[in-house]
Amino acid sequence: MTPARRRPPLPVVAVAAVTVAFFVLPLLGLVDRASWSTLGHDLTSPDARSALRLSLVCSLSATALSVAFGMPLAWILARVTFPGRALVRGLVLLPLVLPPVVGGVALLAAFSRRGLVGAHLYDWFGIQLTFTTAGAILAETFVALPFFVITVEAGLRSMDRRYEDVASTLGAGRLTVFRRVTLPLIVPSVIAGAVLSWARALGEFGATITFAGNIVGKTQTLPLAVYLALEGDPDLAIALSLVLLVVSLVVIVALRDRWLERS
Repeated sequence: MTPARRRPPLPVVAVAAVTVAFFVLPLLGLVDRASWSTLGHDLTSPDARSALRLSLVCSLSATALSVAFGMPLAWILARVTFPGRALVRGLVLLPLVLPPVVGGVALLAAFSRRGLVGAHLYDWFGIQLTFTTAGAILAETFVALPFFVITVEAGLRSMDRRYEDVASTLGAGRLTVFRRVTLPLIVPSVIAGAVLSWARALGEFGATITFAGNIVGKTQTLPLAVYLALEGDPDLAIALSLVLLVVSLVVIVALRDRWLERS
């Protein structure tokens, strides 16, 4: 017989309730302050539409770059043993804990017109990344890529490698094994990593404003538009904040219910 479930101690429940309230109350405050009668007008204003469009372009581009460059790196970290692997993993995951503004300063040091790499890009090819849409995409990729790498690496480590061994024994090459066996098995991890990367890129602020600036129609994404609107148009700032809130909540619920749970 299954033992009866014991009731949790009342003090634990009280502390847990206070903790939940700590997260919920700011969100309720945001909803309460929203001007629902003008919400549609605020979200369809030229500044809002420009920020929404640019955010989609930059975040989706950053996600595509994260998938393209993160997949090989995740495979290397999961499957190849080499000296300094822990250090490489630490460097890749550093943006997860690095203050975004510090990330922006680091990007300036590397990719500005006087930066370590940016100086050569400008002198040789006339490419300037700072204060451009490409620069905003680069900043978002810098903070979003680790989410994809860590998620896919975990998927690769947890999968049953015997399927790959059987395919190799039957004569399949490495590329065929990855495409026909490995990739289908880690699809949930790939999807989860891509969604997390997109959500992180969509909400990026510090590295973007530091490296790419806050230029309307060029680098002003949703978080930057919220920051600017707080001074002159609070209703617009709250409306755009609600958009980001809804997107973040949907991502969290979807990942929890569809990909992260294990029966």
